[in-house]
Amino acid sequence: MNNQLYRSLTSTEIDSLLKRQCVSDNWEQVKVLSGFNPDRFSNVEFTGEIHLGVQNEEIELFGGVRKRCGVAHAHLHNCTIGNNVYINHIKNYIANYVIEDHVVIDNSDIVAVEDYSFFGNGTRVEVLDETGGREVVVYDELSAHLAYMLAFYKYRHTVIADIEKMIDDYCNSIRSNKGFIGKFSRIFNCREIRNVKIGPYTQINGASIILNGSINSNQSAPVLIGHDANIRNFIVSSGSEITDGAIISNCFIGQGCTIGAQYSAQNSLFFANCQGFHGEACSVFAGPYTVTHHKSTLLIAGMFSFCNAGSGSNQSNHMYKLGPIHHGIAERGTKTTSDSYLLWPARIGAFTLVMGRHYKNSDTSDMPFSYLIENDDESWLVPGVNLKSVGTIRDVLKWPKRDKRTDPHKMDNINFNLLSPFTIQKMDHAIRILHEIQRISGETTEVFSYNNTKIKRDALKKGLQLYQLAILKFIGNSIITRLNKGHLHSPEDVVDFLRPTSEIGLGDWVDLAGLIAPKEEIVKLLEAIETRKISNLKEIDNKFRELHANYYDYEWNWTAQFIEDYLKKPITEFSINELIEVVTQWRESVVELDHMLYEDASKEFRIDMMTGFGIDGDNSIKQRDFEKVRGRFEENHFVKEILHHIERKTELGERVIAQLERSRKVKV
Repeated sequence: MNNQLYRSLTSTEIDSLLKRQCVSDNWEQVKVLSGFNPDRFSNVEFTGEIHLGVQNEEIELFGGVRKRCGVAHAHLHNCTIGNNVYINHIKNYIANYVIEDHVVIDNSDIVAVEDYSFFGNGTRVEVLDETGGREVVVYDELSAHLAYMLAFYKYRHTVIADIEKMIDDYCNSIRSNKGFIGKFSRIFNCREIRNVKIGPYTQINGASIILNGSINSNQSAPVLIGHDANIRNFIVSSGSEITDGAIISNCFIGQGCTIGAQYSAQNSLFFANCQGFHGEACSVFAGPYTVTHHKSTLLIAGMFSFCNAGSGSNQSNHMYKLGPIHHGIAERGTKTTSDSYLLWPARIGAFTLVMGRHYKNSDTSDMPFSYLIENDDESWLVPGVNLKSVGTIRDVLKWPKRDKRTDPHKMDNINFNLLSPFTIQKMDHAIRILHEIQRISGETTEVFSYNNTKIKRDALKKGLQLYQLAILKFIGNSIITRLNKGHLHSPEDVVDFLRPTSEIGLGDWVDLAGLIAPKEEIVKLLEAIETRKISNLKEIDNKFRELHANYYDYEWNWTAQFIEDYLKKPITEFSINELIEVVTQWRESVVELDHMLYEDASKEFRIDMMTGFGIDGDNSIKQRDFEKVRGRFEENHFVKEILHHIERKTELGERVIAQLERSRKVKV
């Protein structure tokens, strides 16, 4: 638009504009493109520097109503208007905006920029700690992984200062005294839009207040801002929706998020595919797929990801002594049931189901896939039991299918794997811890204590069994994946495929809000920032993408070392018979876990689950009504998938074993 050649108005064009009740305090400041038609402007006041495009088409509105492009009943101040826009009934004025081609602004009060603005970039979000101290400085391209570093690595003060300087440089690069409304955006019935950058294809309908922010919409992933939305000091990423009276203040909204139904959020970060309805968020770090749908649910001062918060779930970050200074961490996959409560500080292990009200500061981070249950004000831990829950597997399968991000440029690098070095290392820790608890407490002890929780003897023993099954499943998955990369013509081929590619991946792994990566590589990244080897935000983002793209190579490097530690022998020294034994154990563990899932799913089809069906009939009617609504157990989609999974994995195991057998027979 800036490259187009503008000219001054002719006297004839000025006369025509005056006849159409258009006015200006200085017509010399009104510039137009060749093809300008003054008949498309009526009742318009021009002040400041004005650049007008060509209006010679029509637009179509809801219901098939067609309108001629142009400007009517508006005051434009210091504006550039693109080609074929429709601006009508602006109650106050539009000031200091560049409005691109095919934009519609109808029946709105004020759209203006005052002074220079960063459009929400550089806002300091007081996440986790309401009193400050873990602020995250947001900008247009903020990823969940960079936000994780900014929030949790404050002790690396040089790194934090350097990253914030990079963000500050970015903010200065987009600083402007002119707002922007991208092409094909449509704005209807809005009260106030002040200091806002609006990307192409944005839809804003009936918003109340939009103040100091960026709406990063594009053609692939439009943004919708709906009725009565009240948004201040914000960034909204592509493909997101904020509607129906949502109140957002000092927040970053990631890609594919949906916030609505009077949801209230302040000083919070929401990353890819989060959903918030009815409830409230305060100082929350909501990693990918954090979901809360209930009016009585409060998420406060916590980090969550892949989390489903039940009705009435809430947490406390205030001990009424030094203020709301506490925070908590619910690792990926945590679920909270209705009326659950957690007292911060606490740390909940990955894929844990939280039931009841917990008044002690628990740390179950080394006990993933557990139940944390309250009974008589005590917190009881059931280790590993969620590994046999059909709900856990259903969640893992549904997350990729519910990815709403249609933007080809995805800001968050999300690893959906249930079993990964991150969770397997925790299971390994859990086995050692549980054995040590047994040793210290003695064989006759019925209830064990662990990090402000209690564990029953039977639960401990079952947890050990489940963790060992899951570890064998992971080891087998990894070996089979490697062996399936090519043809095995000899034992040497087998060794070559199982050989680690490098030492990258050894040691602990971390979950950076969706990105699962070797801790050592994150430390190297931090050191590279400290030493200025990495000096801009793009390089940091590229490193995140590299770690995500190479996940499976790094995972195998870690797994090979883990196998050596767990099975007491390097994987490259395994004989063919030993590999066949591992694959056999893998097949047995997969089938055993799948049978547990099958049994768990069957509970949804028990006779007591039919209560309320066949309301005016006998048991036969109840059964028929239930099957009509819910279907038959054997025909359930997920049940059939479990059975097919057993068949597929059994066949895969047999195929790999046969392949190993053939490789052994080849003469070298």
